[in-house]
Amino acid sequence: MRRYVSVGLVVAAVAATAAPSSADPDPLAEFHGQQLSWTPCRDGLECATLVLPLDYRRPQEDRISVDISRRKATDQARRRGILVVNPGGPGGSGMNMPTHLARTGAAEVYDVIGFDPRGVGGSTALTCQAVPDLATADTRPTDADFPKWAAEARAAEDACRRSAGGIRPFINTANTARDMDVVRAVLGEEKLNYLGYSYGTYLGAVYGSLFPQRMGRSVLDSAVHPEWVWREQFRAQAVAYRRNVEVWAAWAAQHDAVFGLGGTAAQVLDTVEAVAAALAVKPVGEQTRTVFDGSVGVGARYRPLWSELAKVVMRLKAGGPAETSEAMALAARQELRSGVFDTVTCEVDWPTDVATYFEDMRIFRERYPYGYGVLRAAPTTCAFRSFTPPEPAVELKRDGYQVGVVVQAEGDTQTQYESGPAMATRLSHNLITVLDEGRHGLYGTGNPCVDKLVDRYLVDGVLPPSSATCQGTPRPAPTATSSAQEVQSYLDGLRIGVTPGPDNAG
Repeated sequence: MRRYVSVGLVVAAVAATAAPSSADPDPLAEFHGQQLSWTPCRDGLECATLVLPLDYRRPQEDRISVDISRRKATDQARRRGILVVNPGGPGGSGMNMPTHLARTGAAEVYDVIGFDPRGVGGSTALTCQAVPDLATADTRPTDADFPKWAAEARAAEDACRRSAGGIRPFINTANTARDMDVVRAVLGEEKLNYLGYSYGTYLGAVYGSLFPQRMGRSVLDSAVHPEWVWREQFRAQAVAYRRNVEVWAAWAAQHDAVFGLGGTAAQVLDTVEAVAAALAVKPVGEQTRTVFDGSVGVGARYRPLWSELAKVVMRLKAGGPAETSEAMALAARQELRSGVFDTVTCEVDWPTDVATYFEDMRIFRERYPYGYGVLRAAPTTCAFRSFTPPEPAVELKRDGYQVGVVVQAEGDTQTQYESGPAMATRLSHNLITVLDEGRHGLYGTGNPCVDKLVDRYLVDGVLPPSSATCQGTPRPAPTATSSAQEVQSYLDGLRIGVTPGPDNAG
């Protein structure tokens, strides 16, 4: 079951601090004028700490600190400013992002800036007490189990209410965007260029909406849907898992001579469900129905694992063990939402009637069990929110800054494909679609087509076509097989540098 630990980031967006006129004093002059003390830190980076207002409406009152990291442009003769990077979450630490991007074209011409957002890591942290698991992890829970899921979410919200202190209402997306603008000013830059992954795309869109005159070039990789903030984004994750399973099933059916799972996609899905039903009655070693459902979701999402997933189903259908299934199921569990993410997403209203969630859970346990889809329908801490956000979420718009780039993969389960075109349309950005790909976070992670298009934009300012396409990771040969260690190594490689977004935080 999910654990609500290190909970952070809730909402209390305040009105954007307007740029002062020449006749008005700058209310943030003290913060804009601070001198940073850079010191060597991790992986050859240098780090510093800023002091920032807790509440931008009252900047002279309480203060917080935010840690930032920097990797200077390797080609100083071509340097064109700073590139601020957020890996997603909400709640993901970005301190190592400059290292993650060290081999990109952007790192040649930008000082790459990472940071721990307010409430996270080395910055002034928002922490909440952990609560015990009240519900058993189950991809297909019974109606009798539903109240336990609700009770766990309620207990987590109550624990955060008791222990989060006075900073909680001020740790939110809009204030994090305002913090970024102070970073820009302190570094003496007229413009802030931006790269955000997952939730970081929403943060970037909020920054551009609040500070259009300060936004330079921007890349939103694996975008949040601007109209699904936040509950619908969760629900759509389960739908995306199911889509990947259906695409995989059609592929497996094409290779029925190898796998013997069925000659049509429907027959392959029937085989998957038959294995799940058998495991519910009699697990095979550590292979339970829940472990199996999780592995089907992850195996179908990542194309290089397709052949191995088919072999898993084959082995379990025959009654034997399938060691790689556990590795894939563990990856699904690792992508579940954290308490940090659950808290920041409370910046918008959620249904407060648990019956609404229970109705969805009944549908999702039947239709979307793969990859723990039912969790996306279950109540979160936001159903029991113990505070009132001071203002609505920021309206996303592009009014006064240049056209940016959105990158989206067709099979992404954390920010579903529809999210990319929707964000591109909302902001009138150009869209790069990565075909037949389930990865989340593409730039700088090994797709040469994406890297080339994004580098040309960030480095030279040349936009890709308004609707460009890149090919994803090739599908495997139908005879390939892997060890559990090889599967785990592949899955671990997907997480280097980029925190998974809305499942874990985006």
